Amino acid sequence: MQQPYAPTGARAMDAAAPGAARVLVVDDDPTVAEVVAGYLGRAGFLVDRADDGPAALTRAAAHWPDLVVLDLMLPGMDGLEVCRRLRERAPVPVVILTARGDEDDRILGLEIGADDYVTKPFSPRELVLRVASVLRRTRPAPVARPLAAAGLAVDPAARRATKDGDELALTLREFDLLAFFLRNPGRAYSREDLMREVWGWDFGDLSTVTVHVRRLRGKVEADPARPRLIRTVWGVGYRFEPEHFEAEGE
Repeated sequence: MQQPYAPTGARAMDAAAPGAARVLVVDDDPTVAEVVAGYLGRAGFLVDRADDGPAALTRAAAHWPDLVVLDLMLPGMDGLEVCRRLRERAPVPVVILTARGDEDDRILGLEIGADDYVTKPFSPRELVLRVASVLRRTRPAPVARPLAAAGLAVDPAARRATKDGDELALTLREFDLLAFFLRNPGRAYSREDLMREVWGWDFGDLSTVTVHVRRLRGKVEADPARPRLIRTVWGVGYRFEPEHFEAEGE
């Protein structure tokens, strides 16, 4: 069984910080394992490694991971059996990593509880994005507190939003966008940032963000053609400015 991967420098501090996700990488190819662990470590994850099935179960029992990157072809115990045993203990997210391209293997992996499937050869950067995406989908969301600014109020638990006391008819995506803006006032976000941070999408049509911002403005701005709350930051994206709104309204 190999020792945990320990990134150096600032990323090592990031990986060990409270709340950092622990990822167990299971692959008997030391080169692949080193590359995967290296990219995950630099992305801020705390990474453990194991080079066969029994070692993976032992490592998981010692330090339960937030996600497992699991090779399908392993000595001692194949990846499918490792996945079965892990999921019998707890619903840990699993990303299967394998040289097999057969669709039956992919379907079988997903049926036994794997959350994603990456076929070798692969892009390490894409794998990191997939790991982050799976974690966003599967990690429990923290209990969100009510938010309020500039006459707007959002109760995330009740999924209720109001403007000057009147309830707003928002779609799910508009609600999430407004809550994000209220939670992060005064900071400019690109459309890519909003797509990733608000809705958890790593890929997609950026015009979707533009459309939702326009629709949200139509419901929260006094004059959507001259927005005072959700400001356009040219060349960057958008910024929510409740202080600017309140100063002008005094």
